[in-house]
Amino acid sequence: MSGEENHWPSFPLPGTSVVLRPWQPGDADALFEAASESVESVGRWLPWCHAGYAREESEAWVAHAQAGWQQGELFAFALFDTESHAVVGGMGLNQFDRQHRSANLGYWVRGTRQGKGFAARAVPIVARFGFETLGLVRVEIVCAEQNLASRRCAEKAGAVYEGVARHRLVIGDTPVDAAVYGLIPPDLAQVAQS
Repeated sequence: MSGEENHWPSFPLPGTSVVLRPWQPGDADALFEAASESVESVGRWLPWCHAGYAREESEAWVAHAQAGWQQGELFAFALFDTESHAVVGGMGLNQFDRQHRSANLGYWVRGTRQGKGFAARAVPIVARFGFETLGLVRVEIVCAEQNLASRRCAEKAGAVYEGVARHRLVIGDTPVDAAVYGLIPPDLAQVAQS
């Protein structure tokens, strides 16, 4: 890679040693470790995190994420612990609707770091990046209706519950209903005040 990634943003997570930054080539081993320990929790909702997950899949993801930044189609961040050098999870903006200036915001946190508020702190940062840098006017968080941890995270991050979309997601081969949350710029102002 060239030095182009130097303009890519990095954001500290307040009160933690975790930073949000684009995926880097050296992250494959740490991602593989995080995914391997998270099959039971993350894999239930995100089929990419499966039994038999291979290191090559981590390498492919990192390359895909970097290409996404260069092409402006995917803005994927690693939640990276600067003290332990561990991947805490991942978060990103994808599924852009250019006409309506919206995107999906997805996230996951490794099994041993769940329940500590990392994703809820990071969601407003990534949404703000979407609004201020990418010119978005709306960010959606869509998660399986039964994925209560992701739903709590969306709510803690200030996203507004808008309803259930029937068969909005397919997990494995099974269509599932999904809770839809929305964030617009004024929602972030309310999060900052609380």
